[in-house]
Amino acid sequence: MNSLPLDAAIYVAGHRGMVGSAIVRRLQALGYTRIVTATHADLDLTDQAAVRAFLAAHPVDAVVMAAARVGGIHANNTYPADFIFDNVAMQCNVIQAAHAAGVQRLLFLGSSCIYPRLAPQPMREDALLTGPLEPTNEPYAVAKIAGIKLCESFNRQHGRDYRSVMPTNLYGPGDKFHPDNSHVIPALMRRFHEAARAGAAEVVVWGSGHPMREFLHVDDMAAASVHVLQLPPEVYRAHTQPMLSHVNVGTGVDCTIRQLAETMARVVGFSGRLVWDTTKPDGTPRKLLDVSRLASLGWRAQIGLEEGLRQTYEWFLRQEGAIRG
Repeated sequence: MNSLPLDAAIYVAGHRGMVGSAIVRRLQALGYTRIVTATHADLDLTDQAAVRAFLAAHPVDAVVMAAARVGGIHANNTYPADFIFDNVAMQCNVIQAAHAAGVQRLLFLGSSCIYPRLAPQPMREDALLTGPLEPTNEPYAVAKIAGIKLCESFNRQHGRDYRSVMPTNLYGPGDKFHPDNSHVIPALMRRFHEAARAGAAEVVVWGSGHPMREFLHVDDMAAASVHVLQLPPEVYRAHTQPMLSHVNVGTGVDCTIRQLAETMARVVGFSGRLVWDTTKPDGTPRKLLDVSRLASLGWRAQIGLEEGLRQTYEWFLRQEGAIRG
């Protein structure tokens, strides 16, 4: 089912990021050639007038909003104002400018952190706004919720076809491997890699190791995103009523952070012991998405966690010189 022809012009905002670049690769692999992009130097997405002018000057058939300011627990705790302001500004500007330019179809990429901290597991789409959010990333989550509601509201008021996908924790090629300001997988991968290279006896891991997380390879995320973008309107509407709302994207399988760390050690070749720093926050106790809506739309994840970690580590080794610092 594909209602987006291969000659469609598609603007991918955030094409240099991990997710945006994976979506561009996926579109190109499927035969799309009219992919519109702009670097931050060419277009500041927090500048409303600039975004409107860009989309007015570059007519497209669809928009993928993959641009975002992202980071792990440390970054979210340290820069909460930046996370909420930049993300709300970029989302508002791109979605409103797409409407003003007459773009009928748009795909907004959110995050599973939109759900309440203690939402029933696995988390269904209708758990949104049913309880308090996880405090460590609340500003980012509020921004993503605003993006969902913007899409819903343009659909309701203007008859647009603006769709939202909410991925679980992502990893893969193109990720940021800063030891403190990145997400758990790239942070652990770099830490274990450096420990293995130095012959260290131990690696310290934040938290207790008990929280459970679901991880999705970015190439699977890209495949799911393009799949949802291509769906005929009547199919998307039939599975996202009554609000033409969002769709969870994940594997439907989770593991403890301890299991993740042990798998990472095996992939990287670290044979020392793991030490758990319980003074550091654990975050949400469990985050597992209910992906039945996505399955009903015809898509399931293909890349297993250990396979995905090995692919990512191979990419990391090839890029190591460029991503250090």
